[in-house]
Amino acid sequence: MLKKKLEYFANNYPRIDDLALKAKRRIPKVAWEYLESGTGDEHLLYRNTQAFQEIRFLPRFCKGELYADATTILFGNTYAAPIGIAPVGLTGLMWPRIEHYLAATAKRMQIPYCLSTVATETPETVGPAAGKMGWFQLYPPKDTDIRDSLLERAKNAGFHTLVITADVPMASRRERSRKAGLSVPPKITPKMLWQGITHPAWSYHTLLRGLPRLRSVEHYTNNTDMKFVSGFVGNRLGGTLDWEYCRKVKELWKGPVVLKGILHPKDAEQAVAIGLDGVYVSNHGARQFNGAITSIEALPDIVKAVKGKVPILFDSGVRSGLDVMRAISLGADFVLLGRPFVWGVAALGKYGGDHAAHILIDDLKNNMVQLGVKSIPELQKVTVSKG
Repeated sequence: MLKKKLEYFANNYPRIDDLALKAKRRIPKVAWEYLESGTGDEHLLYRNTQAFQEIRFLPRFCKGELYADATTILFGNTYAAPIGIAPVGLTGLMWPRIEHYLAATAKRMQIPYCLSTVATETPETVGPAAGKMGWFQLYPPKDTDIRDSLLERAKNAGFHTLVITADVPMASRRERSRKAGLSVPPKITPKMLWQGITHPAWSYHTLLRGLPRLRSVEHYTNNTDMKFVSGFVGNRLGGTLDWEYCRKVKELWKGPVVLKGILHPKDAEQAVAIGLDGVYVSNHGARQFNGAITSIEALPDIVKAVKGKVPILFDSGVRSGLDVMRAISLGADFVLLGRPFVWGVAALGKYGGDHAAHILIDDLKNNMVQLGVKSIPELQKVTVSKG
């Protein structure tokens, strides 16, 4: 049954863009705008993807029959490809139970899934679904008791790699989301009612699960009111991260710890110096600071600064297996994507994440053969050109 479904998906939605177009039709505008929005005039959203188009390769031929092997080992775990599912907050707004679906995708496809602190499902329910593929993303709480509790809950739920998010010193403005009518909690207005009526599949599944809630954080509020919980998140998560905090988290976690949101080489050097296990290059999908450089532009200098001491992870602007190949050829060891996997589920339901993974992995392998390389280590030695 699953095989036939995936074959149907492959024939009718062969590109990631196809998933985006169907997802846009299938979910309410407020959900779409939340997922797609950046901040300010959103020029960085455009630059994130456009910068990849400036990276070109010189392929080599006459190498006989080539089979691309994308298998990657990271932090002692073996993955089917250097591709993972990045953390996305308030995911249930785009599709109910999406965290459970993506965790199951990760387990089936043997790629990691990183659950956000501000997801709409809890570590306790998502961790078992992910199996050995679970990572946890920490928005660093100001309250150390809450921090320690979150770490313990994630560890007990089976998450083995921790990602500390550094690049949210405060919430960004995200004007497009506001204009679309996003509010916490969602208000039942004539506009919202019309969006529900005109998107019946989303409405049906949302009614079954209930309006999205920040269930992981509710644990600390003794209150399920979304407005109250959202205020709690704004006041108690983020804004005070420093190097000593990162060092303490590493000590508490007892496993791989990665610092996410790094764009400056000096920050990468400091992360290595305090003993973190990886550096995660990201500009938060262009959702935080419209004046930042693109992640792909930042990557080469961070590779030079890290000097191979720890793995380098990467996200922001990645839309294809070819983009994954570009990032790896510039020095990334692993690439994560957020929006494309959410589009997959929003477009196709429970197994949409599997289809997104199939597209990305197949595209990566195909382009590796087109280039004339057969393994990820070989790809990392390829010289690229720009322009």
